[in-house]
Amino acid sequence: MSASLFRARGREFPLTRTYVMGILNVTPDSFSDGGAYLDPEAALAHALDMAALGADIIDVGGQSTRPGYEAIPWEEEWARLKPVLPGLAAAGLTLSVDTFYPQVAQKALEAGARIINDVSGFGDEMLRAVAGSGCGCVVMHPRGSGGGGILEEVRAFFLERREAAAKAGIGPERLCFDPGIGFGKTVEENLLLMAQVGRTKLPDSAYLMAASRKRVTGTVCGNPPFRERLAATLAAHTAAVLGGADLVRAHDVKEAAQAAKMADALKEAKNRAQ
Repeated sequence: MSASLFRARGREFPLTRTYVMGILNVTPDSFSDGGAYLDPEAALAHALDMAALGADIIDVGGQSTRPGYEAIPWEEEWARLKPVLPGLAAAGLTLSVDTFYPQVAQKALEAGARIINDVSGFGDEMLRAVAGSGCGCVVMHPRGSGGGGILEEVRAFFLERREAAAKAGIGPERLCFDPGIGFGKTVEENLLLMAQVGRTKLPDSAYLMAASRKRVTGTVCGNPPFRERLAATLAAHTAAVLGGADLVRAHDVKEAAQAAKMADALKEAKNRAQ
């Protein structure tokens, strides 16, 4: 049976439409906006702007995960997030925090976050760290297949993580799976994952597509600069939504929200015609 909602620590997202997760980087080195929102007031202003333009969730990151990144210690990551999160939470925004450190996840939840977005795939230590919080958990597939069969590899990973989450007391309604576009994958693997969402989606959990400005969108379109990949991003996200994705993670929130509404309308029209 299909999931009816995504639960995130007191917030519920009925999976009857596509939700937009707006990106807020509080980092000096992210490829699109590094350094722009380190100041808490600037971060809050940008987050509120994104919410006004249609972002349902604000995904806050204190560490760049661009290609070739070097991980910073959890203490440094938290030092970037700590000044920003309280003001965002006080404004009533639904916050997701992008971290692979259990220590940061726990502190972020204490500061008002409702979702933890772990690009390392939500290992057992992270599951234990957040199990009792009621938070939503975005579980990303963090690598390539290593020899073909990326769709089978991703689905098998999701099934294994769902089982581990259940053992930790985390039900499927708290899980949101992300195929990890751009993380250790070839162009062909990325394209397959965007075009074949139904092959990797688990029927009882939410599904996130996060292709915004990723390298694959540039490679396919002649390698334009990061900020000129909007059209390619919208095409990728729309295909994913039509294939079954429930959320999209985007830099360009206004356009992402409009595209999501159009994709939802197309899905409804298709269903009516059947």
